[in-house]
Amino acid sequence: MMSQEQLLASIVLTLASLIIYQIATYAQQKWQSILLNPMLVTITVLAPILVSANINYQQYMQATQLLNFMLEPAIVALGFPLYLQLRNVKYHWKEILAILSLGIVIVIIISFFATMALIAIPEIAVALSLKSVTTPIGIALTEQEAGDSSITAFAIMIAGFSGALLGPRWLHFIGVNSVKAQGLAIGSASHVIGTAVLAKISAEHAAYSSVALIFSALLTALISPWLIPLMQQFYS
Repeated sequence: MMSQEQLLASIVLTLASLIIYQIATYAQQKWQSILLNPMLVTITVLAPILVSANINYQQYMQATQLLNFMLEPAIVALGFPLYLQLRNVKYHWKEILAILSLGIVIVIIISFFATMALIAIPEIAVALSLKSVTTPIGIALTEQEAGDSSITAFAIMIAGFSGALLGPRWLHFIGVNSVKAQGLAIGSASHVIGTAVLAKISAEHAAYSSVALIFSALLTALISPWLIPLMQQFYS
């Protein structure tokens, strides 16, 4: 049972989050700027407010449980475009699994060895090698491999926003114009945030991004427990 103060804090933080998000959504629709991504703006505005009010992440999450509850059906809704494109996805499932598996192995290896070469801190190397999956899975895998889960959470957020803000334009710039390739690339690298952005472009983009999001999480959970310890042996 929440106290009166906790209830008031919950109402204020929930309303503040919703109002800031809606204002950012309106601003993005009006000025069409990638820098006005509603989620990015909301985090940028809320973070200093929470710090100044001495409210940590756990307290904020507890106070805004209603938002988390509302997000669950919204995330499930991303599966609807996948349902519409299910026949095409099933036709190419072997190629999709092969591409995603190879991509995951390459990302984990490059991230781990690059981090070790630059700062030589194994906990951070593990954390950064698991940045391209959804937050709960990334944090769980990082803790399993004795990495720094706080770094993982931050890296996942950066990966998500980078793909959402710059991914589609970057892919067009380098000549990747296939809808399937764009969906798989953004979904595997930028998970839910990237998928939500692609859903605004087309249902086919969202379908392949959802496939990449789901299978990247599954494949990372299967691959990382043996690949990361294998790489760690080089520094033991």
